[in-house]
Amino acid sequence: MEEPSTNSAALARALRATADPPLRPLPDEVADLLTSLDCPPRLGAHLRLVHDVSCQIVDWLQERLPRPDFDRDVVLFGAATHDIGKTLHLAELSGPGSAHEPAGRDLLLRHGFGDDLARFATTHAAWTEPGITLEDLLVSLADKIWKNKRVQGLEDLVVTRLAQTTGRQPWEEFIALDELLTQIGDGADQRLAFQAVHPIHG
Repeated sequence: MEEPSTNSAALARALRATADPPLRPLPDEVADLLTSLDCPPRLGAHLRLVHDVSCQIVDWLQERLPRPDFDRDVVLFGAATHDIGKTLHLAELSGPGSAHEPAGRDLLLRHGFGDDLARFATTHAAWTEPGITLEDLLVSLADKIWKNKRVQGLEDLVVTRLAQTTGRQPWEEFIALDELLTQIGDGADQRLAFQAVHPIHG
């Protein structure tokens, strides 16, 4: 029997290791895909963290919205795969760049995922584009707040969508969202530490 590579063993730890606070597991289909791609362990850790934060956001929204007008599973898939193109553009794991965005979408399409799921590889960085849905905004939001980065323009778009859905005043939605994001942001140091212990290469 073949021994697992150093990278695959490190990736398995990134995807499944216990953490404090505990992190939810990635969807099985995503974890299997990342393993088959020999995904860099640090990227696996990052996707797991953003997925976990997106779970917190959608749990909060499902309690707050009278009739949630988004697909929970689609948001969680998007959060779990938004940076998957970095498996092909390793330099963008530690530096700037956007080549991973179309590459990630194409990679997901090649692996049989529909555009409704693959789109997040590009939309997570394009929240001001026409046609952006609440689902897209939630993935973008999770990708920022996991490390306590606040982006006012993005948050304003989310507040506007929430006010349209609930019928409440925008200031009410702003206060509620700000409280949630502050609470999530308070755990950023632990999340950053978890990501940092996982190497780019196994």
